[in-house]
Amino acid sequence: MSSISRATRAALGASVVALTMVVATACGPDNSDPAAAPTAGAPGGTTAAATAGATDKPGGLPPIKLPTADELKKWSFDDWDKWAQQNVVSPAVKGFWDLQKILKAKPYKPGPGSQPTAPATAQPTSAAPAQPTTPPPAQPTAAQPTTAAPTQPGGSGATGGGTGGGNGGGSQNDPQPKLVEMKPLPHPFAKPAHVNGKLFFQDGKQDYVCSGTVVSDPANPGKSNLVWTASHCLHGGKGGKYHTNITFAPAFNSSGAVSAGKQGTLADAEPYGEWGAVAGMVAPQWTAEADPENGGPWSQYDFGILRVANPDGSAKSLEEVVGGSVPVWFNAPREQIASVSTYGYPAAKPFDGMELEHCEAGKPARRSMDPSRPTMLMTGCNGSGGDSGGGWFTTKDGKQVLVSDTSIGGSDNTWEAGPYLDDVAQHALEYFSKKSK
Repeated sequence: MSSISRATRAALGASVVALTMVVATACGPDNSDPAAAPTAGAPGGTTAAATAGATDKPGGLPPIKLPTADELKKWSFDDWDKWAQQNVVSPAVKGFWDLQKILKAKPYKPGPGSQPTAPATAQPTSAAPAQPTTPPPAQPTAAQPTTAAPTQPGGSGATGGGTGGGNGGGSQNDPQPKLVEMKPLPHPFAKPAHVNGKLFFQDGKQDYVCSGTVVSDPANPGKSNLVWTASHCLHGGKGGKYHTNITFAPAFNSSGAVSAGKQGTLADAEPYGEWGAVAGMVAPQWTAEADPENGGPWSQYDFGILRVANPDGSAKSLEEVVGGSVPVWFNAPREQIASVSTYGYPAAKPFDGMELEHCEAGKPARRSMDPSRPTMLMTGCNGSGGDSGGGWFTTKDGKQVLVSDTSIGGSDNTWEAGPYLDDVAQHALEYFSKKSK
């Protein structure tokens, strides 16, 4: 992971109105929508003075005020609809990415993140949280994954913990978990692992990489076109904009065609082709607050959702093509997360971004910078930049489910943390699912 954030930039091409859930950690490019002046018509009756960002499109709606953590949890469908109308995502340009661009794309390397305010004895001992630039290894999830329950990262290992956020809230910070090394998935990938993929995007003229996971679409069971990732892989944070040419390649390099310097073709490396983003959503806190080069309280909402389009123009969904999707487990009781497995394509040293790596992390610990927001999950995984946005998996009722995504990590690559997915994340996905069918 990079010394500060792990977000790799996913690219989006031409402009199209999309739902954009702003990611909360550093590691992404600084391209988020600029914060605008406060407005009286904030959704949900919010009173915060800060704004969540405004559209730069002519005729756009007035910007909304930044909701508090409690207000955001209570947002209705209409509130999310107003927020979505403030956001614009450009559809990826078909054919923009070739193998050379992908091989040369960088993991973003922001500065160190801020430390939580817990007593020194409870704080992780590694360097300040850095935002991962590549997502962690994704967990196999064809339909219903059969692998053992993934261990949950140490970002939030215990139950309860402080004020605000329910299971996700609290100001407690656990000691840094024991270091666990990521390992490459053997080639070819088992079919359930094909839900994991590599994310490409542009920030300005620079090409970047992240990771993502095919997740289940509540409104379209069995036919999902949704990809879960980190906010910083989609948006540049406060004063920034959405990245461009955001593209998802599921099961990237499953065959090992570009491993160890091999000169494979783009078709060899991308068994399912490149699925360009047509819409996206991030949380308001990300666009209004996030410093893309440092982790902070915004990282506690560092999750994002993408809708992608079939590269051959057909109506066949991403889920149908790869053979499965992963349900998201919102408000998961911490005591029931016995362990997590994280997946992603770390690209910063000692990794090269070509391998789908995974980390069997055990029970996740807790990490928090703001007790009013959901306490993050933390693991001792040694991922690096490029694994940002990668899925964190565990089991529920014998099935594989997603409980977080890689957001930030230590500058010495000895730990990683991901957001706890509470009501805010759930309502965002439900809105995105119903609205952008």
